Amino acid sequence: MQKEAAAVKPIRSLEDALNRCQALGMRVSRQRRFILELLWQAKEHLSAREIYDRLNHQGKDIGHTSVYQNLEALSVQGIIECIERADGRLYGNISDAHSHVNCLDTNQILDIYVELPETLLKEIEQQTGVRISEYCINFYGYKLPESGSQAENG
Repeated sequence: MQKEAAAVKPIRSLEDALNRCQALGMRVSRQRRFILELLWQAKEHLSAREIYDRLNHQGKDIGHTSVYQNLEALSVQGIIECIERADGRLYGNISDAHSHVNCLDTNQILDIYVELPETLLKEIEQQTGVRISEYCINFYGYKLPESGSQAENG
């Protein structure tokens, strides 16, 4: 199973996402392309409503149902990311393994790549009896104060 996962190239660009759709036999409709283009331009996690509103504000003719159906199809196939939150789902453009920093001040989710030390991964494997193949860490916190604290330390 690990060899199968390694054979699939991570999606890191709009072109990668479009190519993955085609490789999976998914039709790249005008609406689907609109959604993918928006997610790669926005570089943030958006709700289905925000995606609908932004596309229609840009003059792109797309209905609510089409937005929801396309987001579901794209996230199920692993072409886009879907994050479940208490206030609803958010969609993002990165589908390869990564972690998130959740800012509690702004309610923003930032993508971050974290590499844990091999010794920690081995320790977790020994404690659980599970071979770690990938991981995602969620960090939560508040915005750091502006650079005034730097001056105090200097």
